[in-house]
This record gives sequence, C-alpha cells and structure tokens, in this order.
Amino acid sequence: MTPRRCDAATLSERNAQLTDKATIDALTRSSAGGNVSYVGVFLRKDSHHSHHGPYEPAVVTPEVLTDPDQLYPVGSFAQVHRIQRGADPRPDRPADQLPPGLRPDTDTDAEDDVADNVAEGQASVLLLGHRRVTLTSVDRLGPPVDVTVEHWDRIVTDPFQSDMVRALSNEIVSMIREVATLNPLFREHIHYFPTRVDSNDPMKLADFAASMTTGSAGELQGVLAEKDPEARLHKALTLLTKEREVSRLQQEISAQVEAKMTEAQRRYFLTEQLKSIKKELGMEKDDKDALLGKYRQKLAAFTEIPEEARRAIEAELEKLSALEKNSAEFNVTRTYLDWLTELPWDTATPERYDLARAREILDRQHYGLDDVKDVILQFVAVGKLRGSIQGKILCLAGPPGVGKTSIAKGVAEALGRKFYRFSVGGLSDVSEIRGHRRTYVGAMPGKLIQCLKTTGSNNPLILIDEIDKLGKGFQGDPASALLELLDPSQNSSFRDTYLDVPVDMSKVLFMCTANVLETIPGPLLDRMEIINLSGYDVPEKLEIAERYLVPKSMLESGLLEEKKTDAAEGDTDAPSDADADADPDPDADPDAIPPLPEYLTPSAVPADLAIERSSLESLVRWYCREAGVRNLEKHIRKICRKLALQVVAAAESAPLTERTRRKAPGWTVDADTLDEYVGKPPFTSDRMFPGDTPHGVAMGLAWTSMGGAALYIETQGIVRSADAEGKPRGGGGLRVTGSMKDVMKESTSIAHTVGRKFLHEYQMGNSYFDDYDVHMHVPDGATPKDGPSAGITMVTAMLSLAMDRPVRADLAMTGEVSLSGLVLPVGGIKEKTMAARRAGIDCLVFPAQNKRDYDELPDYLKEGLEVHFAEEYKRVFEIAFMEDDFFDHKI
Repeated sequence: MTPRRCDAATLSERNAQLTDKATIDALTRSSAGGNVSYVGVFLRKDSHHSHHGPYEPAVVTPEVLTDPDQLYPVGSFAQVHRIQRGADPRPDRPADQLPPGLRPDTDTDAEDDVADNVAEGQASVLLLGHRRVTLTSVDRLGPPVDVTVEHWDRIVTDPFQSDMVRALSNEIVSMIREVATLNPLFREHIHYFPTRVDSNDPMKLADFAASMTTGSAGELQGVLAEKDPEARLHKALTLLTKEREVSRLQQEISAQVEAKMTEAQRRYFLTEQLKSIKKELGMEKDDKDALLGKYRQKLAAFTEIPEEARRAIEAELEKLSALEKNSAEFNVTRTYLDWLTELPWDTATPERYDLARAREILDRQHYGLDDVKDVILQFVAVGKLRGSIQGKILCLAGPPGVGKTSIAKGVAEALGRKFYRFSVGGLSDVSEIRGHRRTYVGAMPGKLIQCLKTTGSNNPLILIDEIDKLGKGFQGDPASALLELLDPSQNSSFRDTYLDVPVDMSKVLFMCTANVLETIPGPLLDRMEIINLSGYDVPEKLEIAERYLVPKSMLESGLLEEKKTDAAEGDTDAPSDADADADPDPDADPDAIPPLPEYLTPSAVPADLAIERSSLESLVRWYCREAGVRNLEKHIRKICRKLALQVVAAAESAPLTERTRRKAPGWTVDADTLDEYVGKPPFTSDRMFPGDTPHGVAMGLAWTSMGGAALYIETQGIVRSADAEGKPRGGGGLRVTGSMKDVMKESTSIAHTVGRKFLHEYQMGNSYFDDYDVHMHVPDGATPKDGPSAGITMVTAMLSLAMDRPVRADLAMTGEVSLSGLVLPVGGIKEKTMAARRAGIDCLVFPAQNKRDYDELPDYLKEGLEVHFAEEYKRVFEIAFMEDDFFDHKI
C-alpha cells in the first residue's frame, strides 16, 4: 500500500488513511476472524506525491498505481494493528481478538473519536512497522497492489559503539527534548520515548527522531533507506535541527502576536469588569440605556425647541432603543440625534448695544472708513431701540485688502456676538449650504447648521466670504440655495436637508463680502444691503502703516517686543497667589476693552532702527497703489526681514551678499535707502507725458478693482496716398485698439459721432473726419478695459486731433457721453480723485450728477483742486480748450 502521509512508511506506529475501496476491502478480509495481516508500505516519489503545480490536482487515491516507477524501492514491512472504516460505528475487529501484545491502549471513547474523524468511504489503518524491505518487483498494479519484496536482515548494533555514534545519539535525545519544549505538538511523543524506544539502539532512535519531524517524503525516505547507523543518525539530526528552527520561528511569531494582543485584551477585560462592577453597584447602566438617558436629559433641558424638532428627537429615540448596537443603522441614528440635541435651540449670546463702545472698537481696529462705521453704528442704534437687529443682511463690497473680513470681526465684537466665517468662493455643491441626505455615507448638515453647533449660539454673526465668486455645477446652484437663507421673511424656518426639521435662522446677523457686485445674481443681491468700501487714500494708508502694519511686522520679525506689565516684571505691588485665587473685583467692567499693547526695542536690536514716514510715503506712492493695504503690508514685512538679517549678521560678524548688505551708515530706513530693501519702484510717474500733452491726446480717469488710475486716450489720423485721379483714399472711418471690451467699443462709436458734430459747430470748414480715418488707442494694451466713463475723454481727444490743438495740460476728466451730447454720471469718484491728485492734476471735470459724490469726499482730497461739473459736452469742450462761454453756456 502507498499511504497518504509521508511518515507512515517509517518503522513506528502510525495511522494511514486509505481512500481506495478495493484496498480497504482486501485489508478487511485479510484481518477477519482475528487473523493477523501484514502489508508492505512504500512511499510515492515526489513527482507523484507532493510536488504538483498550482493548477495540477494532487493524487486523489494514492493506493492506485499506474506505473511501478512511482514507488521508492525501500519500504517497511508493517502489521495491521486496527482498521476503522468511516461508515462503521465499531472496528471490524474486536480488541479482544487482536494478537497478544498488540492490543490498543486506547479505550472505546478513543475509538469513537477515531471513527468520528474518518470520512465516509475511507478507512483509518493503524500500522506497526517491523522491518525494512526492498521492492523486488510489482506483480500486479491492482488495486490492491501485489509486490515481491526482499526482507532486510536485522541490523545488530555493536554494544561498544563508536564515539561518533554515541555523540550523535546523545545529541538527538537532547534535540528531541528541546523540540518538545518549543512545540507543544511534540510533547506527547516524549511520553512514549522511554517505553518504546531504546536510546542505545541508533537505528530505532533515528527512526523515532525522523517520525517526530515534518520533513518531506524524500528526507524521510532517506532515513528509511540508510543502512549505516552513523549516516542515519546524521540525517535524523538534520531533520530535527530544521524542526527546532521552525519551532523557534513559530515561537517568535507567537510571542510577537501575543505581545500585541495582550495589552488590548487586558484593557478590554478590565473595561468589561469595570462595567460589570458599576452595573452591579447601580453606578452605570448599559451603554445603550446610558445613551438614551443622555439624549432624554438633553431634550428635557431645552426650554424652547420647535415642536417638530421635539417629535423628531422622540421618534429617533424610540427607533434607537429597538436597534442593535452593532448595526449600521444604530450609528446613523446616533449621529443624527447628536446633531439634533447639540444645536443651541434656546441658547443666545447676550447682545450689547453701546454706541460708544462699538465706536471705540471699530476705531481701534480700523483707521478711516467713517462711512462704513456710521452705517454699522446706525444698526447698533436701531437694535438698542428695538431690542434686536435680526433680519439684516449686509454686504461689504470693495477691492481686496481694504479690511472687509476684519470689519465683520469688529462688528461681532462690538455687538458681543460669536463670529463664524466660511468662504463660498468657487463653491458649486449646494449640499455645502443645505446639507446632505442622511442616506448617504458620511452625510453631514450644511455649513450654517455646523456654524450653530460650533458657536453654541443661535444668534452668531456669520460672514459669507467671497459671495461674488459662487460657482455653479451639476450638483446644484448654491446662489439659489442662499436665497431662502438670506431672505428675512423665510429664514425663520430654514430646513436643512440633513436635519429635515425647521431651524430659526432669523436671529443670525449675516454679513457678506464681495469685490464686485456685477457677478452676484440679481435676486440674491436684492436681499442684501450694500455697503461700499472704496479703499484707502494716501494719508489713510500712511496712518494705517504707522499705527498697525509697521509695529505688527517688526514684532513678527523680532525687532520689537511687547512691553510686559508690572506684575510680569516682578513688581513688589504685583498680586500674590492668594490674591489671584480671590474672587474677581465686582466693580470691574466685564465689557472693558483691553488697551493696545505697547512695544519695546529688544537689547539685541540697535536703538536707532526705525522705518521713517518718508519711506512709507514712497512705498504708498511708487510701490503700492492698490486700494487696499495688503501689498503694502507685504513690502513692510520684506523690509523687516532684511533688517532682521542685517541685525543678526552684524552681531555674529557674518558676511552678507551685495544685495543684502547694509549700505547706509545708520539703521534708519528712509526714502533714499528704500530701494535697497524692496528694489526699484514699479511706478515712476502717473503721467505718460510729463509736460504738455500732444495733439490728439487727452487724460481720463478710470476705476479698477485695485483703485483709481489715470487713463490716456490717444488718437492719430491714418494718412493714405491719393489714388490715380489724385483723390484721397479712405476717410470717415474709425479703428480702435487697446483691449477694449464691448461697452467701451460702443463708447468709441458714440464719441466719434459726437466729435464730428461738435467739429462742425466749432469749425464748419474743417473736413478732417471726412478726409482721414481715425485710429484710437488706449495704452496698456495687456489690461482689458471696459465701461462708458471714458466717453467725454474720447470726444476731447478726437477734437484735439481734428483741430490740431492740445488739450489743457493739467486737466483730467471722466463721464459717459450720450449721442445727443449729454454727460451722464459714473462711479468711483473718490478713487478717480485720488488718482488725479497722485498724477499731479489740478483741474477735473465730472458729470453734474456726481456733484453729491464729490461733496462727500474729505476736505483734504478736495483741497487745491479746480473741479467743474458738466451737464453737456459743450461745457467740457470749453474747459478742455479754454474757450470760455464759446457756446454761450453759463454755469
């Protein structure tokens, strides 16, 4: 027979599993009636037994042979000790019919266990090896297989063994005990070792040692076929050594896994024991019961909560009580209850309506912006009279860097409200506003509900930043979702998609910021009150730089440090620990505004280090012309960083490059040394023509998102040669360049028509526009330009070209012109006035309807300016070409 297990062919007592029915029946018949039967046991070779490919099935019936060469030539002659079939409740052979000395030591319970482990249609055979045999021939392939064998003579061991054999035997015995201690699976072999194995017999000792290992078929066959005792011991010792290493590796792996699991198991067991102890003492309920109790306690604590929200919480509590803790729905319901019970349904922050305090806070945090501060103080006054300022949605519109976000923070501080900001720039998912459906994985409420939970108040100030940059995609239109939220008549019952219960958002003060209003949808813009922030002029920028930007930048660079209080410096009058633990002063004002910090120069910084006002003036005029102060702050930080580098390099005597080395003898940064720190100025003059303007050129004023700027209009006649008959070619056409957009291109056509009309009135015989084509260009062609405010400037430039007369050199103008010659109002009067003063212009022409805007400007902006207000272009013509009362027009 050819057993399935490799170690069944050794000379020891082993079980073999048989699967072939013919072989099982033959063994059963040979053992019937108490007969003792014997079989030859041979192993299959590796190519047929164990080394099958990943997709090649193993041998299903190892007792069936197809080729005699499949067997190893050396096997064992074994006695059939017991046969146990899988379908039989008891062995075929009673134990009392077995030959004496071969009866099994196991009891009937053990036999039952064997029967239970044998599959139906198979058999378990207990074999006892007697001697080795050599396969002479295979007489019949069977099954069962009939073979002719030659028995080996009994190998008689020398009682006076060699030292090598004794040493190998002792090493094997030691190795057996070591392997048994490392691997619990081999410990039962140690119990049979003293009674069944003679340690003085090297052959049996080698067989026993090999049977303990999990060696391959070839390795075990090598031990079985070896006749020399010393060589056999060597092979058995090799197998044991491999087994020991495997056992050690297994033990290391087990130790590593146990080390990782021990702490977690210990914590788990202690936690469970603690829970059990607390539960027995009545100190703690079950997790779910405690959770339900927590939610009911929160629900009972609400004094004011919408009835629909209360019913939703109670329904979810009933649902949670019927769910298993490990179910996915349990966690979804728990998260939903967390949101419902943690919202501040009845929690509001006490508001302050103190005008003096609000003015002090706004003046402390922002310089200038009086118009904006007045509007905010009006809301505070209304709130004091009504008791609330709810239902107001303010939108701060202005160029970048003018302090829109910081103003909103100041308003929140002045009113005593919590502040929350979130940006909607580029937002294209409506779920960020209205929340996700609870059926989605990772669903959450919208930003507005998150704001209420974060601030813990139902009346915070929410700043919706960059509302003019809202996106729109396939996930919805956030601008449409904001319509309900920013409508005072609807947001008292705002319904978030996740919560699905009404939430009162009418107590929230909404403020929005935008750079331009044109990109805000009309319905959304209609719900907001616009507060325009026009930007800072030169004096305001200088004050902001001296009061805020320079100290802040020097403090961040280590060139200044805050002045410590007397208590921090260890003053004898400082309060003791006992005083610190005492109750606070009841007369102290909780709403008191902390004073502005004072600064000192550190000892490592030179005492004369400073940034003079002249350098700040140069920065504002020639480096930072934008409406805000963000770019100005960047330049001041750059100066402070280079000063810090020079201070540290001077203290350490470290070399610096030519660009970073200090060239002035002192440590003061003034207008003369400014370029050493920030480079050459990007602006050298506001005027393209420092002297008189050429014919056909006029200066206008433009408004941009960065503030006001001078805008020149250039015109030139296109000269063409005469045709063959001597007549001029072309004439009466207009070509425009300079990156003009549609509205500005329309203004050029209107200006051309108006110019032709006024030229006919002033010089009836002038046919310039009929004889020549006109090319109009607006410099700075890389910058897109749009708007109608350059209309009167275009007309003036074309008339200057046609009459061959220059425009007044100190004149700048702005205003839209109609086809009938009317001058229409424009925007950005403050920015345009600042741009004119920066360019050194003394005379300005504005539309008559913009007089009210000019009158609201600060006096220092209007000082020294000659300003004219025109209703029709006739007045502009008279001023530009100094033809007073030419058209009998009196103002």
